[in-house]
Amino acid sequence: MVEVVVNNQSRHQIHYTACDSLMRYADLLGYGEIHTKIDDKTGLKAIIAINNLSRGPAIGGTRCVAYQTVDKAIEDVLRLGYMMSYKAAINNLPHGGAKAVLIKPKVIKDREAYFEKFGEFINSLDGRYITAVDSGTTTDDMDIIARRTPYVTCTSKSGSDGDPSPLTALGVRRGMEAAVKFKLGRDTLDGVHVAIQGAGHVGYYLAKELHALGARITMCDVNVKATQRCVDEFGVAICHPEEIYELKADVFAPCALGAVLNMDTIKRLNVAVVAGSANNQLAHHHYGALLHQRGILYAPDFLINAGGLIHVAVIYDHGDLPKSVEQIKNIYHTAYDIFERSKHENIATNEVAERIARDRLK
Repeated sequence: MVEVVVNNQSRHQIHYTACDSLMRYADLLGYGEIHTKIDDKTGLKAIIAINNLSRGPAIGGTRCVAYQTVDKAIEDVLRLGYMMSYKAAINNLPHGGAKAVLIKPKVIKDREAYFEKFGEFINSLDGRYITAVDSGTTTDDMDIIARRTPYVTCTSKSGSDGDPSPLTALGVRRGMEAAVKFKLGRDTLDGVHVAIQGAGHVGYYLAKELHALGARITMCDVNVKATQRCVDEFGVAICHPEEIYELKADVFAPCALGAVLNMDTIKRLNVAVVAGSANNQLAHHHYGALLHQRGILYAPDFLINAGGLIHVAVIYDHGDLPKSVEQIKNIYHTAYDIFERSKHENIATNEVAERIARDRLK
């Protein structure tokens, strides 16, 4: 939104245009419901975006982040909720997709009252939305929410420790194994060279998984402490963040920011497979076709990074940890089927995955 205006009238016009744009964005993404709650006493400013309910009650985590503007918060919740629908559908979960964002105040004076009020907000939606841990929220917060609504998972009673990163990494590893089998004809990751972009939570656990399986790992991150931890624990090699794209390896694993696969970086890639945990890796939908044209096998991000969602959904529905792990491991077979269909129809893997998800959401 533009900051400099000549008078109040022009400021209002700019605000209207921004809101109108967000409504068009919501319509484009097929949204059914967007709910807001403001509570002055606790400082709660919450948005719940329910994208789709065709497969069952919508599920998605709650982010508690200090957004710069309300528009940014709405854009974030819309984008994330839409992706949750695709993640649930492609992994055949009996749920729709949704997301919640809490516009975090400078100080949450009473965290218990704050999250109890949010729990009441969730409960008012009569089970159409089930919440879970996400950035800025914890298992303790979910326990507080559970005082006011049963539509919550990732609580201490659910058996979840609140950190989905290890399970997300497990799903990425399984998707990577499928890609390596399909593209390189290798049954294991032993000796496979993987270039991991990002040494944060998921990047760390992915490196741990790969190290245990004998993979050769090169990593990069702007956080020197994060990469050093992986050097110390797993003996990974380190490269400069800009060098990761041109590094000769078998697999490139984007595990940090989204939109890293663009016209420039795709041309620089020197790998056979792209399989990572970052959301929205393709800067544009059509760049999947560019990867396909270059003969680089792309494991669709919303499929292989859905381990956390699968876990919380299965725990909520069945309270069965082994069942959730089994379903996460099944990402291998879903990914392999998509690779085969992509080859047979000669279209990009992300297009195949999106078609499957859309069909299941109808």
